[in-house]
Amino acid sequence: MTRVINFIKAFKFSPRNEAAVKTAVLLVAAAMVTTALYSVTYSQNINTRLADNLIRLHVVANSDSPEDQALKLKVRDAVVEYMKAQLKDSRDIEQTKFIISRNLGKIEAIAREEIQKNSRDYQVKASLGVYQFPTKLYGDIALPAGSYQALRIVIGAGAGANWWCVLFPPLCFIDATHGTVPDSVKKDLKKVLSEEEYKLIVSADNDGEIPIKVKFKVVEFFQESKIKFSGMISSLFK
Repeated sequence: MTRVINFIKAFKFSPRNEAAVKTAVLLVAAAMVTTALYSVTYSQNINTRLADNLIRLHVVANSDSPEDQALKLKVRDAVVEYMKAQLKDSRDIEQTKFIISRNLGKIEAIAREEIQKNSRDYQVKASLGVYQFPTKLYGDIALPAGSYQALRIVIGAGAGANWWCVLFPPLCFIDATHGTVPDSVKKDLKKVLSEEEYKLIVSADNDGEIPIKVKFKVVEFFQESKIKFSGMISSLFK
């Protein structure tokens, strides 16, 4: 430490060296700002393109009680089963959004019926919009945090832990909790994503794809930061 201090003092008393240090510091600062701006832009572009090509399903429980969490999963199962039949012939995201919008009333009715079966009288609201999501793993596919289009179903107070999946392409209709996503579903993803976006989400957890993994972490960091900031602002105005 003493050597470092002496080194700095030596530069301080030399006008030429002091100017060189200031120039170096400015160059480093400029490089850091440029890198940060590029990272933010890259993160936003990736998130926007993913959001434009995916539709997620978001089921929010009434509370975190064991009963309400179990009910959330039952509502999920009933809605997924219904939507599987409705979306089986959908070939693009616009058609999927149209089908979801047309069926919002039916989705609410299915959820309400499941709630009543379990002796609860919670209200339920289904909507199609853009919502914030944290980073989420689906088998060997990882979606970074950010804003995504989603069918959102809120049960009762909507104060419990959430459940997510992807309706388009249809990851909801396969069991990706463990293991890997089938190749058939990955082919669907390839059709709607660019090569870079596809590699980003299927290689994000693979140490053999270090550059891709770094890019994923860049997107994850900036989008997670944005989500936390939005949550803080929202809490201030409640």
